[in-house]
Amino acid sequence: MRLKIAHTTTYRYEPPATGVIQILRMTPGSHDGQYVANWQIDVSTDSRLDVHEDAFGNITHVLTHGPLSDLTINVEGLVETHDTGGVLRGTDERFPPSLFLRATPLTEVNAAMARFANDLRVEAGGDTLGFLHALLLQINDHMTFDTDPTSSGTSAAEAFALKRGVCQDYAHIFIACARSAGVPARYVSGHLLRSDGMVAQDAGHAWAEAHVETLGWVGFDATNAVCTTDAHVRVAVGLDYLSAAPVRGTRYGGGKEILEVAVRVDQAGRQSQS
Repeated sequence: MRLKIAHTTTYRYEPPATGVIQILRMTPGSHDGQYVANWQIDVSTDSRLDVHEDAFGNITHVLTHGPLSDLTINVEGLVETHDTGGVLRGTDERFPPSLFLRATPLTEVNAAMARFANDLRVEAGGDTLGFLHALLLQINDHMTFDTDPTSSGTSAAEAFALKRGVCQDYAHIFIACARSAGVPARYVSGHLLRSDGMVAQDAGHAWAEAHVETLGWVGFDATNAVCTTDAHVRVAVGLDYLSAAPVRGTRYGGGKEILEVAVRVDQAGRQSQS
């Protein structure tokens, strides 16, 4: 598929901030099953964007600016995707899979989650892929999608107890449970072409990748109970949300901060529904 993506992030500061530093992980890379045909980033300020790759190989831009009252970051582009059955090939892997067994504050398990994962692992026997598919389905069944009760700082254990959350929470729970069962897993931020034809979205998407010895890395979207398909555009990876967030930074001075995000994902050449 050829997917058109537009992602706008706007910050407003009241009173104005004396300075901001923002790290942008908003540019996808090409690999088997995903080719970035064109992509651009525009910011509303006269700022230099320093580009580099972070430790995980994510394309990263760093923006710094002095006093300002608002900041808008626009990214858009065209990505060609092919369905690989969720199996990842051709990516720049800088670490052994075992690194992604490391827990973080957002992906620690509690006793209930450990039992949940262990029971599924025992049922699957030595079939790692079978365990991961069962985990995918059971998390989707356990959780209800709800944007109200959680935030970017909500941990996997907190969301699991609430039984509610957004795609970030589903991904963190999957990662935490997989790691507790001895399977390396990592966080992925990106975009999803919705199956219901709606192109306007309130945020990007997130899912997990887990490492299977016979296959390599495989994508699991617990929010939708599917392995990743050609409807998914992979942008950045990390141990959790914090190391793969589309925009993350800090500001100096100022008062109230207002954040607005708007995303559009559509298939090129298709008549879309707003």
